[in-house]
Amino acid sequence: MALPLLPGYSFNKNLGKDKFHKSQHFDYSNGVPMLVGSEKPGIGGELLLGQKQKPKYSVFPKGENSHAPSWVAFDKQVLCFDAFFQEVVPQSKEEKYRVRKCKIYFYLEDDTIQVVEPEFKNSGIPQGTLIRRHRIPLPPPNDDQFYNVHHFNINQEMVLYARTFKIMDCDLFTRNFLRKLGVRINPTSNIPEDPYSKVRQQVEESMKPLRPYERQDTLKQFLDHDRNVLCFYCYWDDSYSMFGDPRELIMHYFLADDTIEIREVIYPNSGRDATPKFLHRSRLPKHAPIPVSQPGKKTDRTVLNVFGPMGHGGRYILDSLKTGAVQENFYKDCDLTIGSVVNVWGRRVIICDCDNFTKEFYRTKYGIEDFTPVQYKAPPPPKPARQVPPYNGFGSEEDSLCSCQSLLPKPPHKDFKKLMEKDRQGLESNVLRFVGKMDTDNPIDKERVFIISFYLSDDTIAVFEPTQRNTGVIGGKFLERGRVKKPGQALFKSEMSEYFTAQDLYVGARLVLNNQPFQLVDADEYAFNYMEQHAEEFPRANIATILSKIKSISKEKQNQLLAMADSGGNGFILYEHFRSLLAATDCGLSEHEIMMLGRSYSERQEAEADVAMMLAVAQDHLRKKHFEAFADMVRVFTHEDRNRTGLLSSKEARTICKAFQLPLTDDLLRALLKAYERESGEIDYHAFLSGINWRENPTPPVLPEDMLKFDVNWNGTPQGLAVRSVHYALLLEDVFGPRGTTATEN
Repeated sequence: MALPLLPGYSFNKNLGKDKFHKSQHFDYSNGVPMLVGSEKPGIGGELLLGQKQKPKYSVFPKGENSHAPSWVAFDKQVLCFDAFFQEVVPQSKEEKYRVRKCKIYFYLEDDTIQVVEPEFKNSGIPQGTLIRRHRIPLPPPNDDQFYNVHHFNINQEMVLYARTFKIMDCDLFTRNFLRKLGVRINPTSNIPEDPYSKVRQQVEESMKPLRPYERQDTLKQFLDHDRNVLCFYCYWDDSYSMFGDPRELIMHYFLADDTIEIREVIYPNSGRDATPKFLHRSRLPKHAPIPVSQPGKKTDRTVLNVFGPMGHGGRYILDSLKTGAVQENFYKDCDLTIGSVVNVWGRRVIICDCDNFTKEFYRTKYGIEDFTPVQYKAPPPPKPARQVPPYNGFGSEEDSLCSCQSLLPKPPHKDFKKLMEKDRQGLESNVLRFVGKMDTDNPIDKERVFIISFYLSDDTIAVFEPTQRNTGVIGGKFLERGRVKKPGQALFKSEMSEYFTAQDLYVGARLVLNNQPFQLVDADEYAFNYMEQHAEEFPRANIATILSKIKSISKEKQNQLLAMADSGGNGFILYEHFRSLLAATDCGLSEHEIMMLGRSYSERQEAEADVAMMLAVAQDHLRKKHFEAFADMVRVFTHEDRNRTGLLSSKEARTICKAFQLPLTDDLLRALLKAYERESGEIDYHAFLSGINWRENPTPPVLPEDMLKFDVNWNGTPQGLAVRSVHYALLLEDVFGPRGTTATEN
C-alpha cells in the first residue's frame, strides 16, 4: 500500500544528483567576451523557475525512418520561396516606393535562412545576398526563438530584422516537402508590379523607332560558325604568261563572315619570295575585276531628302525601295566544289581537293558524297634508294646503321609494343622450348640433348644442355641468349641480315646456330598449345592448311588411305602406324604437321600423377632449404578457414604458400595442390601440410633421376606419348567427305 503524501514523506529531488554548481554568466563568442547567463541553465545544469533555453538544433533532429542526425539526413536539401518586400523611397518625385523581388532559402539541416535578391540591369541598388545564411530569431517579444519550417507558407508575411517579406510562391520540391509534413499550402499569387519599373519600360519602348527598317543580323552566323574554316587545295596555271609557271594555292573560306583568304604554297629552293598572303581575307566578288565607279554612284541605299544642319543633329530620309542600290554577287560556300573554277580577280583558280572537315561539312549540309580529287600534276618520282655503306664489323649491324643515319649516333629502336605484348605475364611465359640434337656424324655429339628456347618478346634464342650422367660431357649454357642470323649470308654487306623467327622453329626443322646444325625432335606442351592457339601465325600448326595438303595427293594414294581405314574396323589406329602411313604418301607433311594431326584427331591420355614421388621430391627440397614453419602454416590455414571445414580454395592455399616463401617450384606446388583437390575444387590443407612435413612424416629418399623430372628447368625428357591412337575415320571424313560420297565418286 502506497504511503500518503504527508509532511515528511515528500520526495527529495536532489537524491542521486551530483552537480550543484552555478553556471557562469560570461563566455567568449567569436573572441568577444559576452554575457551569456540567460542562455545557460541555472543550478547543476537545470533550468531555474521562469528560465527558458533557446533551442540549438533543428526541429527535425533525425530523418524520416532513420536514426541519422539532421545534418546527414537533410544534407543539401533546401526549401526555396519566391517573396518580395516594399521599400519606401523618400525625396524622389518619380517613385514613392519600389517592389524588390527576392528568394528565401531555408536549409533543413540546421534551420538557417538566406535571402538573395536577383540582380537587375541598371537598377542602381546593391543587390545579391541581402541576409547571409544563419539562424534568424523571431520578432519581439519571441526573439529568444528562431524561425523553423513551420513558420513558412505561401501568402503569409515574415518579419526578418524589421523588414517584412511576403511569400508568394515556392518550387516543386518545397511544395512536396511541406505536403509530407502535413502543411496545408495556401494558393499562390502574383508579385505586384513596380510602378517605376513599368514607367522605365514604357520609356525604353518609346525610344525604339516605329518605322520599318532593314537589319542585317550577322551575329548568329558568327556565333554558330566562329573558328569554322573550310580548307581547299587549289591550282592556278600561270604558264601562259611570260616567266609564269603553275602555282599551288590553299584557299580558306571563313564560315563566320563568308570571307576568303588564299595562301601560296612555296617549296624550298623554288626561287620565289615567301609572301605572307596571295589574297588578303575579304569577300571575293564573282565578276571581278569590275569597272571603277565615281564616288557616290554605288550605294546600298538612296537618300531622298536631307534637312537640318549638316553633321550632328541632321536628318535624312532613305529610299525604302532601294532604287539606286547596286547588288554584287560574292562567292558563297555553295559555289566552292571540287573541280569548280573560282575567279580570283581575273585569275582562274581550280579547286582540286579539300580537307576532312570540309568534306564532312558538305556531306552534312548539301548531301555531297563524291570528293574525287582533281589531278593537276604528275606524281613525284620515287625517291632514290639511300646508299648505305657495308657493315664494318664493329658492334652490331643496327649500331653501324644508326651511325650512318645521323651525325650524332642514337641507339637502335626496339619493338617496345611487341615486348609489352609478348613479355612474361604471370604463368604466360611466351617462350617456345624445343628439344634439339646435333646433326652430325660424331656418335658422341649425336646423343647429346639440347633445350632450344625461343623468346617471342624479342626473337632471341638460347640453347641449354641438361646434364646427363655417364656421358663425359659437362652440361650447362651452350648458347647465350641473343638473336641468331640465318646461315648463308655475307658478313660485310649493306643490307640488314635475316634472323631466325618463331615460324622457323618447328618439330623436324633443321637449324644452323652459329655454324652448328641442330635437328628439332620435340617441343614442350606450351609450345604446341601456343602454336595451335595462334594458327594464323604458324602455318605448320594450321589444321586447315595441313588438310589441304592431304587433299592434293594423287588418286592412288587416296585409295590407299581409304583402304587402310577400312581394314581397321573401329576407326582408330596407333600413332606410330598413322605417322608411317602419312610419311609413305609423300604429301610433303613435316613431322610437326603430323604431330598436329595426331593431337587434333586423338583422345589424349594424361598420365596419372605419382603423388608419393611428388611428396618425396618436395620433402627433399624442404629438407635442403631447412624449412620447418609447418606449425605456423597450420595456424594461418586454420585462421583463413572461417567455417572450420578443413578446406580452402586452391588460390588461397597457393597464396599462403607463397607468403611463407615455400621453397618449391611453381609446377611442383601446383601439382601437389591438384593432388589434394576435392571434387568441389577446394584443397584439404590438413592432408597437404601433413604430406610435405618432412619432420613428422618423412618419406623414403629419392634418386637423382627422379629429381630431374621435377626440376625447375624443363630438361626435354619425354614423359611418354600423350597421343596413343588417332581417330583415323574422322580424319578421312574431314578430308575426303563421307564414305558413301567418296565411293560413288570413285
